[in-house]
This record gives sequence, structure tokens and C-alpha cells, in this order.
Amino acid sequence: MRKRRHERVRKKLMGTVKRPRLNVYRSLNQIYAQVIDDTAGRTLVSASTLDAEIKLQIKDLSKTEQAKFVGTTIAERAKGQGVVTVIFDRGGYRYHGRVKALAEAAREAGLKF
Repeated sequence: MRKRRHERVRKKLMGTVKRPRLNVYRSLNQIYAQVIDDTAGRTLVSASTLDAEIKLQIKDLSKTEQAKFVGTTIAERAKGQGVVTVIFDRGGYRYHGRVKALAEAAREAGLKF
């Protein structure tokens, strides 16, 4: 069902150079975020709980706090690439829990969506 929701949402969302897409993928134990330019078909920046520099810092945090840390990190990396405004793609997940925590942390760190 998540795949069907995600396909339905992706029909309407398209990341561009000026406003790329912030995509979120949530597995049982990890969370991943990518800023994607769909016109060129490439990932501009990414962050996840498996990144070496992030993994050391989130060792003792809960999964929601880990998602917040990934959201802050993706926002900082995106701003480093000159991306300020994005389109949020929740990947078919409900805007709740870890997905919401990542989105709100990215907003607080300076991304606009």
C-alpha cells in the first residue's frame, strides 16, 4: 500500500534545479534522506543513519532523535550546495513520527518547504 501511495504522490511531485525534491526513506532501523534534481536525474546531497560521521554521533539516541539529526544534517549539506528551497517527498509514509521529526528538523536548520 505504501508503494501505491508513493506512486500516486510522485505523479505530482517533480524536483527541479531551483527546487529539488527532498526524499525520505524509512526502514525498520534506519532513515535515509536525499535531495534530488529530477530534471538531471541526480542526487545533490544525501544523509542517513548509516553515514560514517553521523553513525558515531547518534549511537545512543532513539530512532526519532536520530531522524532529527539526519534532518539537520541534510539541511546543512543542502545549504552547502546552495539549495535553500525544496519539495518534501514523504515517500508514501504518513507525516508522523520519524518522518515528521526529520522534516521539522530540516525546517529548523534552514530548508524551506
